[in-house]
Amino acid sequence: MSIVSRISSADKTAFSFELLPPLKGNGIESVYRTIDALREFDPKYINITTHRSEMVYKELPDGLFERVAERHRPGTVAVAAAIQNKYHIPVVPHILCSGFTPEETEYVLIDLQFLGITDLLLLRGDKARHDKAFVPTGHRNATDLQAQVNQFNRGYFFDGSKMRAGIQPFSYGMACYPEKHEEAPNLESDISYALKKVQEGAEYLVTQMFFDNQKYFDFVAALRAAGVQVPVIPGIKPITLMNQLTVLPKIFHTDIPKAFADELRKCTTDEQAAEVGVEWCTTQVKELIAHGTPSIHFYTMMATQSVKRVAKSVF
Repeated sequence: MSIVSRISSADKTAFSFELLPPLKGNGIESVYRTIDALREFDPKYINITTHRSEMVYKELPDGLFERVAERHRPGTVAVAAAIQNKYHIPVVPHILCSGFTPEETEYVLIDLQFLGITDLLLLRGDKARHDKAFVPTGHRNATDLQAQVNQFNRGYFFDGSKMRAGIQPFSYGMACYPEKHEEAPNLESDISYALKKVQEGAEYLVTQMFFDNQKYFDFVAALRAAGVQVPVIPGIKPITLMNQLTVLPKIFHTDIPKAFADELRKCTTDEQAAEVGVEWCTTQVKELIAHGTPSIHFYTMMATQSVKRVAKSVF
């Protein structure tokens, strides 16, 4: 059953969340702890993030330094398989353009087929930290990645050769940006890209995090007017640290509403900021549910306990 089918068949607003693979060298226990904390809310699926390699300098025995590529969070496919095997909850691994060649992507798709994992979230991904702007390793845009997945679904590899065995086609969602992507010249351009993603096969869209529901409502209305009729799933994150007041707008290019920012500025500890974050997020989610939002997706990084408190209040 696809993600959209699971959402549409739910008798109330669906709950889902995203988590990160463990850092290289760590065990999977932290992933399990997050799931154990949130599974009582009947998640319809769990997203597993994917991370590109970054360039780092390593010291050699002779004292010189060598610039090498290192991936700090490997194992997305393995983590997805472990979760599905242990919890029997549908998993949605992220597939990125950033840092991956089409050939590497193809091998990931093949591995996922073997594991019976056929739900994906297709993303361009962020630029590498060592680059000033996004430098494509292979695909330049998420829609190019989408074309590769569509071709795979039709039974053809990236080089055009035909597969010998049949496959279960992938279902997938893609990203959208209520406050516009940082590289888009305007919101209208973003809406046209969202429409293209849907026309080419995206079954749902999930938003970048936002803290102002009105921007989400206006964005969905604009998408509907443009012809986008698939579910637009809001991505929500409760603020848990004082410095996120300035860090999140810088990294994710999202506005913090004045009323929320004013309350966060009064905080003198991270514990106080987390309380304000839970209160704001709870109000935000209740309003989204009241407006008939079919599903809400939570970003849990450093926020599992806050997400749990919000979910207890609304699910």
